[in-house]
Amino acid sequence: MTTAPHRVTFREVFGVAEFRAMWFGELLSIAGDQLARVALSVLVYANTGSATLTGLTYALTFFPSLLGGIFLTGFADRFPRRAVMVTVDATRAALILCVAIPGLPFWALCVLVGCVSLLNPPFKASQLALLPQVLEGDRFVVGMGIRSMTVQSAQLLGFAGGGALLLAMDARLALVLDAGTFVLSALFLRFGLKSRPAAASGEKRKPFLSSLSAGGKVAFATSALRSLMVFTWLAGLMPVYEGIAAPYVASSGGGSEMIGFLLAADPVGSVIFTFIYTRWVPAGIRPKLIGPMTALAAIPLLLCFLQPGPIVSVILFVISGGFGTIALLQATASLTVAVPDESRAQTMGLSNTGLTTTMGVTPLIGGVIADHVSAQTTVGIFGLAGLLITIPIAIAWQRTVSGQAEEGSAKEATRAEHA
Repeated sequence: MTTAPHRVTFREVFGVAEFRAMWFGELLSIAGDQLARVALSVLVYANTGSATLTGLTYALTFFPSLLGGIFLTGFADRFPRRAVMVTVDATRAALILCVAIPGLPFWALCVLVGCVSLLNPPFKASQLALLPQVLEGDRFVVGMGIRSMTVQSAQLLGFAGGGALLLAMDARLALVLDAGTFVLSALFLRFGLKSRPAAASGEKRKPFLSSLSAGGKVAFATSALRSLMVFTWLAGLMPVYEGIAAPYVASSGGGSEMIGFLLAADPVGSVIFTFIYTRWVPAGIRPKLIGPMTALAAIPLLLCFLQPGPIVSVILFVISGGFGTIALLQATASLTVAVPDESRAQTMGLSNTGLTTTMGVTPLIGGVIADHVSAQTTVGIFGLAGLLITIPIAIAWQRTVSGQAEEGSAKEATRAEHA
């Protein structure tokens, strides 16, 4: 009689002390970052009165991370990952404190904010590359799910709480609080994580310029890895509705209050679907679901061709965002454990950079299209494009997963014969 496979619980994952340290540190940083973004917008607009400069400052909290993802994530392979994360947190705290200095010239503020964004990718790459060592086996996927729910929830609370807090405090004080979250995160990591050597040391450590291309070579070395990389990038294509939220609500006949509900649809769907996926979907079948889940993220968007109203649209986006999140979660987890540890951070940096780029370009293209057709039709076009890209990638990935399963069965049969 065979026993049912053990399913990892959230409690079991939180029972790992190192994961708790990483989780608390990330939760603090995310909440502080969201508060800081609101504070920066208020501070810049109050000092300049310019919507353009306010928008530019907000963009600087994201855009430089593209460069950081290409040029800096390799440091998480070349140096101990705990040390990289602690150093980045301490540096970001110092930079944010400088931003809070009264009378700071606008150009200096832009440089400081850009540097904070530049340092985000090596921190995330270090964290993601270290997590499989902290959480082994299926604990890793469940831990990734917990992180996903935490990020989405903290972002919602950060924006909502940021607006409320700024009614009671000065924007510069909010920036000081953000710096404090980075300091606390650094302390959690420094004293909560074990000391581990650098992954790329000795003969594995390549010259810096050579290591920049190593992640790309590894990520596209096989059909399976190429498929996983494309799956992660596709996740940035689907939520085009977030970038055109205002015209979408206007086109669908909703009032301005519906914009908040539309923007909340993706995070709400993400939390619900991630909980269900990590709690009840068996670990053995999860990798097989990446293609179907990516397709299911695109299909609800096709219904936007029917010009749905705002309430129906929000429901569609909750479903699309939920499937998109768990597809990204599993694709990222599978890619992380599939690449060698000595180039893992550089590879995951490339994955995150591609995702960030897609998320940045998609609203721009969507806005251009929405100027010529309705916003609902625009979302439908992106859903169709996502589905058409997904189908061949999903077929290739399914063949890979089936081949790996057959190979595993053959090995089990051989071991049984010799037993």
